[in-house]
Amino acid sequence: MELEGAMLLFMVFAGIVLFFIFLYFVPINLWITALFSGVRVGLFELVFMRIRKVPPRVIVESLITATKAGLKLTSTELETHYLAGGNVPNVIRALISAEKANIHLDFKQATAIDLAGRDVFQAVQISVNPKVITTPKVAAVAADGIQLIAIARVTVRAAIQQLVGGAGEDTILARVGEGIVTAIGSAKSHKEVLENPDKISKVVLSRGLDAGTAFQILSIDIADVDVGANIGAKLQIDQASADLKVAEAKAEERRAMAVAEEQEMKAKAQEARAKVILAEAEIPKAIAESFVKGNLGVMDYYRMQNVQADTGMRQAISDSGKGQGPSNAPKKD
Repeated sequence: MELEGAMLLFMVFAGIVLFFIFLYFVPINLWITALFSGVRVGLFELVFMRIRKVPPRVIVESLITATKAGLKLTSTELETHYLAGGNVPNVIRALISAEKANIHLDFKQATAIDLAGRDVFQAVQISVNPKVITTPKVAAVAADGIQLIAIARVTVRAAIQQLVGGAGEDTILARVGEGIVTAIGSAKSHKEVLENPDKISKVVLSRGLDAGTAFQILSIDIADVDVGANIGAKLQIDQASADLKVAEAKAEERRAMAVAEEQEMKAKAQEARAKVILAEAEIPKAIAESFVKGNLGVMDYYRMQNVQADTGMRQAISDSGKGQGPSNAPKKD
């Protein structure tokens, strides 16, 4: 009796488990919901979705939403996009929003945008309600050397046809920043920019910065312009300091060359004096050799000594006369 009760309990438990497994693989409630919503989805098709690991609820609910909005889509198309890694509900919302806003967007294009990694629903919203992008502070220098720091607000609209392969917000910000730097740099004076900041927006907007991007630039407004440092004066001071250092280096080089040249002249003079001393040391040897060879006699030697003595005396008298000056000259009668 106990064995029969246990078997009955096991069969009831197994039946409940099998019932829930059946409901999991055969979502009858979804099939009924789709049937009453006017969406034709076969029961076996839902079973095959479960086997292919596609959530039937996501496909059926998205298909019901699309059908109620007047979109003609099939469950196969939605299932294919899901298997490709797409966001099916987001695509359906984007298609409905685009249709209500009279924006041309078909299912194939929407799925391509979604698979490209962009939020297609947000893109449609930005296309309907333009988005404002604030640039970071952009520093530029006018022709007079004064630095200006500008902040711009860029109003953009999503270009649906360029969302696949088009550049994003970072490119827009980079191009706008480059245009602001060019516009300020071409101004003759910073006062000209401060008086008419709208000239920057006109110059930047005329450059066609939205080419090749996923956005269409509607307007560029300069929100703030601040005066920065006097870059021109700083550059002139730095240049003057650099020129001074170069001049000092050149002067030091010339002084070193002059000192080296003076030392070289002194060395040459000392070398010359050494040669003279060596030459004078050879004179007694030459005189002795002349005596030995008979080329010089005793009287010749005495006459030479007298000439040297007379020359030395004349030189001494001449030097003393120069030192006394004109006051020692003899008076005429």
